[in-house]
Amino acid sequence: MGRNILIYCGIDWAERTHDVALVDDGGQLLAKRHITDDAAGYKILLGLLAEHGDTEENPIPVAIETSRGLLVAVLRTGKRKVFAINPMAAARYRDRHSVSRKKSDPGDAFVLANILRTDMHAHRPLPQDSDLARAVTVLARAQQDATWNRQQIANQLRSLLREYYPAALVAFEPWKNGLCRSEALEILKAAPTPSRAASLTRTQVQAALKRAGRQRGIATQADRLREVFRADWAHQPPAVEDALGQQMLALVVQLEAACTAADNLAKAVEEAFPQHPDAEIILSFPGLGVQLGARVLAEIGDDHTRFADARGLKAYAGSSPITRASGKKSSITRRWVKNDRLNHAGYLWAFSAITASPGAKAHCRRRGDDHGDWHAAGQRNLFNRMLGQLYHCLQHRELFVEQTAFPIELAAAA
Repeated sequence: MGRNILIYCGIDWAERTHDVALVDDGGQLLAKRHITDDAAGYKILLGLLAEHGDTEENPIPVAIETSRGLLVAVLRTGKRKVFAINPMAAARYRDRHSVSRKKSDPGDAFVLANILRTDMHAHRPLPQDSDLARAVTVLARAQQDATWNRQQIANQLRSLLREYYPAALVAFEPWKNGLCRSEALEILKAAPTPSRAASLTRTQVQAALKRAGRQRGIATQADRLREVFRADWAHQPPAVEDALGQQMLALVVQLEAACTAADNLAKAVEEAFPQHPDAEIILSFPGLGVQLGARVLAEIGDDHTRFADARGLKAYAGSSPITRASGKKSSITRRWVKNDRLNHAGYLWAFSAITASPGAKAHCRRRGDDHGDWHAAGQRNLFNRMLGQLYHCLQHRELFVEQTAFPIELAAAA
């Protein structure tokens, strides 16, 4: 069947089955099929596409409401363009085909196919990232999620300790990472209540610190902890205190698992990210280490044709401002629709770059003096600038050079 991409495919996916619809350039429904979410169903889908002219050199584009999963992985093989349509956008398109607002899975597949037929130019296909970049994406996002989960559980544990065991918070306050340290968790397991903590002997405290892997200053820390635990503290009734201790032990188990998961994923990122060809360029930027650099690569990918220019990348990250104009009124605000993970990484990147780069520090200071930016606005502007520099360096395969990146700021600082 000779054609110039005149057939479009829409897939309404679900957990166990999917609905497929094919339409031609005139909007005529050519075929529809209900397939299962397994290898047999994928073969039926590929066979259906082949029947309607799908070839390796000229594949039929596909619209689907997700960018993940085995079905998407099968469709992304070769040169096929796969469009991940936002479900909210698909719901708006549905009103164009049915004023009664009825919904059905076959009808949604038909709507998705027509989105490509009418507005394919307005939607971005999934980037053609390498397998290594996609692996880094999985690991970096998982490590970020594990870090957030660890902090959330630590906050829950801290809130619980404030209710009945403030001595533990005072005892662990001098330690970096506080409740997430293995020494703190071992002490809490040995003494889940303040009453039991006050009765700990020096030998028991030292044994708990050794189990946690501490090798130096054990005797000094043990004496300090016993002094804190034996101070005069208010207590809950004994029965309530014991119950709260059981609740605290359950949170300790969760926090231990979260800490282990975050550490293991961090090691996996440290092994995978440096193998990528773009890692050297990314790590040359001030403020970007292995973990944060991997998060940046995970969100922008290594398909260097994904963004037409640096402005597209900046808008995707939410670092560039947006202008809203209506009549005589005009306002410039920050973007709300953005890649939240990349935007969060950009905040940390800019925060670290201020310390690591004299030019970045001078740039933020100049933004505050000349433009009246608050600290957060100055950091966002710095992230916006450095993101454009990263785009340039990745496109031209160049490393970051401080003198080239901040010539005016460095001259003013000098």
